[in-house]
Amino acid sequence: MEPTRDYPLFGGAFSATLPPGAIDVSDLRPVPDNQEVFCHRLTDQSLIVELLELQAQVRGEAAARYHFEDVGGVQEARAVQVEAVQPLLLENLALRGCCQEAWVLSGKQQVAKEHQQP
Repeated sequence: MEPTRDYPLFGGAFSATLPPGAIDVSDLRPVPDNQEVFCHRLTDQSLIVELLELQAQVRGEAAARYHFEDVGGVQEARAVQVEAVQPLLLENLALRGCCQEAWVLSGKQQVAKEHQQP
């Protein structure tokens, strides 16, 4: 089995550990500057890391959910399912001096791929 690997994101600003078989979609097609997109060569799954603009009207866990649901709406997702929302410890973040809180949301969205019906 191919080992996991650390992959630099957004020009090396931070990195993520990717599963075996992950392919950088930007090698296949254009990807917006605020996204890092990976797909798996054997499954129909994608991993998208997206930098989003601060929305002052929502904070904390509600902000994580807001952004996830907003992206699902823009992508015309058939299903949007939040699996977990957890705070990140600021002392573990490279950007700890720049933010008051950080959250990670794990979830699934059922979205049509490019040139397919939703």
